[in-house]
Amino acid sequence: MAIYHLEAKVIGRSTGRSAVAASAYMSCSKILNDYDGVLHDFTRKRGLVWEHIFLPENAPQEWQERSELWNVVEQTEKTKDSRLARELVVALPVELSKEQWINLLSEYIQSNFVAEGMCADVAIHDTDGHNPHAHIMLTVRPLDDKGKWQYKTEKEYLCKRNGEEKGFTAAEFLQAKSQGWEKQYQYYVGKKKVYMPPSEAERHGYERANKYPKSTKFGRQNPITASWNSDEQLVAWRENWAHITNKYLDEANRSDAHIDHRSHAARGIDEQPTIHEGYVAQAMERIGLIADRCEINRQIKADNALLRELKAAVKRIAQSIKMTVPALAEAMETVREKVIVVCYQILHTKIGKRKVSDYFQFVTSLLGRYKNTVRQISDKKKERKELRKQKESTPVIQIIRHKDLARRIAELTEEIEELKSEKSRLLQAMDCADDKGVTTVQRDLSKIETVLTELDKREAKYTVELNEAIEQYALYKEQVKEFDPGEIGLARLQIRPDKEKSAQHRLEMTYGEKYDWLTMVSSKRDADIKLDDDIDMRAVRQYEYQQRDPYYRQRNRKSHDHER
Repeated sequence: MAIYHLEAKVIGRSTGRSAVAASAYMSCSKILNDYDGVLHDFTRKRGLVWEHIFLPENAPQEWQERSELWNVVEQTEKTKDSRLARELVVALPVELSKEQWINLLSEYIQSNFVAEGMCADVAIHDTDGHNPHAHIMLTVRPLDDKGKWQYKTEKEYLCKRNGEEKGFTAAEFLQAKSQGWEKQYQYYVGKKKVYMPPSEAERHGYERANKYPKSTKFGRQNPITASWNSDEQLVAWRENWAHITNKYLDEANRSDAHIDHRSHAARGIDEQPTIHEGYVAQAMERIGLIADRCEINRQIKADNALLRELKAAVKRIAQSIKMTVPALAEAMETVREKVIVVCYQILHTKIGKRKVSDYFQFVTSLLGRYKNTVRQISDKKKERKELRKQKESTPVIQIIRHKDLARRIAELTEEIEELKSEKSRLLQAMDCADDKGVTTVQRDLSKIETVLTELDKREAKYTVELNEAIEQYALYKEQVKEFDPGEIGLARLQIRPDKEKSAQHRLEMTYGEKYDWLTMVSSKRDADIKLDDDIDMRAVRQYEYQQRDPYYRQRNRKSHDHER
């Protein structure tokens, strides 16, 4: 089934990542990072389905080559903790084809990122055929009309006038200066350094401590960048991904696989989004059973009461039969009613077993993949830590050795990030908020096993009831051989609709919203097959005709009188 997953990350030097390494990793290519001279070669990596670069109209066309694009990004960012790119990891619906994935991503990227002035590097991965997802790398600096990078943040000077403090950029300060605003600098006041305007310092004869004016800590963010970095924008991207994915699912006639970006709370679902409330509840709801053990027991009691009532009715009828057509017809249709009910319950239970088993296997598979992913992350982190130690202990003059270690460290970092994304998708698929929820998943697996055991017992109990009813019906079939098949058939058909409505009503009362009319149709068919119940409609029509023909009735009456 399609699942909703959109994970947003920032690729920054502070976390040991580089934009060049990230792009090479996701595109399974080889790119030299001019910033540090490290060659990142991921050509042996498997799982790449499709890759492409999207550029806005004002971007240089040479950036269609990803090595050009991301090396320009690396060169533009100067600081050791610079944010280089933004990365989105989205799960792709398994219900769609590769071509539909490409069209879906292209439309989403063009309307949400390229139209806003971002460059986008995208790659589809599907290593095992069961986990299609896409990596989308986005530039974080806006471009001007000439294709030049704009600033992400601009220095903002805290200026003072008449005791009031206010921030100005360099361009704004040119006009503010004429209005009496002054920059503030540090001056020595005794042994302390105090910010104040030059005019105030001159009056007291203070000495300036340095040449740096007072400014805000992070500067003033470019309004476009601020918009891209806002929580509101991320919410919009998440919502838009759900909408466009559902549009493509509708076009593929898979509206049953719709995804939803909203949280449980936003969707009005009271259940907490954890496996304890989620997996067992979802599995049981999908199969028409109640979620927890206590409710299942109540369901069993209701089923048993229903069967006891039907069994008692059959027994009462059997005791009252005196070899009459109406009595036998009533008895046979009552047994058929019981068989329909039992067949429904058996079908219902089998569907439940199959779906619970499917969920059990699905969760077990997810849990196994999760554990393997966690183990790989741990192993690669240990290896990266060891390589970092080796790099620190390697003499600076061993340049080639330094570059080899830096390249391998970068490779490990990208592999770890990919594994973290995989772990995040697996946690989301298991309905876990974090790693702690996995313990609950393991507990719920044992609960699901208990549910399967109970469903086996229920099916066995219903099978016994079915066999008893079939035996009782066989006795009635022997008795009706002495009667006109048309007469007994007509008598049964006249009361059959009421009996079927009675069976349906009983099942609706027992299963409530989980009653399924298609299962009811199958149950009627199965009941007639198991009872080998085939009313001779030709004999029924002939009997009806005879009853409507006065001459036949008169002749038949004379024949009976003559026999007497």
